[in-house]
Amino acid sequence: MSDLPIGFWLKHLDRLIENDFDRVLAAESLDRRQWQALNSLHGEPGTVLQLDQRLAPFLDEDESTVAPAVETLRRRGWVSGLVALELTPEGHRAHDELLAKVQQTRSRLCAGVSDQEYRDTVNVLERMSANLEQA
Repeated sequence: MSDLPIGFWLKHLDRLIENDFDRVLAAESLDRRQWQALNSLHGEPGTVLQLDQRLAPFLDEDESTVAPAVETLRRRGWVSGLVALELTPEGHRAHDELLAKVQQTRSRLCAGVSDQEYRDTVNVLERMSANLEQA
């Protein structure tokens, strides 16, 4: 067992996840934020404000909105609508192709981790977050 604190492992894992997603998505000339916006709109159409709220936990300190990511997706022909945003047929096709690659990344991340270990880890992190949110 490592003597390094949980904060180290959380930051380290976050950077590794970000780098892996960047590598996979870069092949498609996308970044993680654009993928997150695409994936969120695939699940449920919405406005930029709604996307900002859905993706707020992922935004960096210097990011206040996902609007630039949405504009990139719009220029690619993957998103339509001025206020109410939704994926175009091309956007749905792109999402489905990218989802397979993202799922491969997730599989690598969880290799050797049982479903129960994953659920337990998420549960512990959720409770630790709740402890600090209450403080």
